[in-house]
Amino acid sequence: MQRKDLIDHLNEYLRVEEVEDKSQNGLQVEGPHEVRRVAFAVDACQASFERAVAEEAQLLIVHHGLFWSEPLRLIGPHFRRVKTLIEGRCGLYAVHLPLDMHPVVGNNAEMVRLLKLEERRPFGVYHGLEIGFAGRLDSPLDISMLIGRLVEALDRPPLRVLDHGSEEIEDVGCVSGGAASMMDQAAEAELDAFITGETDHASFHEVAERRLNVLFAGHYATETLGVKALARHIEEQFDLDTMFFDIPTGM
Repeated sequence: MQRKDLIDHLNEYLRVEEVEDKSQNGLQVEGPHEVRRVAFAVDACQASFERAVAEEAQLLIVHHGLFWSEPLRLIGPHFRRVKTLIEGRCGLYAVHLPLDMHPVVGNNAEMVRLLKLEERRPFGVYHGLEIGFAGRLDSPLDISMLIGRLVEALDRPPLRVLDHGSEEIEDVGCVSGGAASMMDQAAEAELDAFITGETDHASFHEVAERRLNVLFAGHYATETLGVKALARHIEEQFDLDTMFFDIPTGM
């Protein structure tokens, strides 16, 4: 299909132009006008670019793109990345916050679905945007059983678990990536557990003093969900080959 038609669909479906974001969402590097194979990865990095070129993809779609709000000179690794795409005839499309918050293929919508949470509702305000979701488990679980569901959903264990809250967990909030700053929102929402990606040193005392259960499941792991769901959407909508590159960072 024509690249323009695919990009127009992505921009509209993901509401790219409606969401204010530091990431320069949308097409970041042009590729061929005709697209037959679309690759997906979490990060715009040399490894994902080389794999996309090796697989002869005409477009790579990522969550963390090459270009943010700060201008970058084309030197060093940044130059090599762009050079790899241009010489390999592969375009790059990035979608950051719009993919976190999307109600169908978003990272957090997918996490809620995979954890089998019911009564889904928006949760987690970031720069005025509700980017996460919360919901209720079908029956109360202890934290070890919730960890089991999370492992099944992400195919890897959480990086860290802080269990300072209720022994019975029903209400769970999900915000992928780096949402450790939302502990106050988790407490105000009276969540029994909060799942996010990465932690920091200060989070320990915030969690302990607010008496929360928090599962830090990994920035990378929690943000594989949206790109995989978007790949399925593209496969269902268009006659295109898709592939996902798993390039974990352990963080």
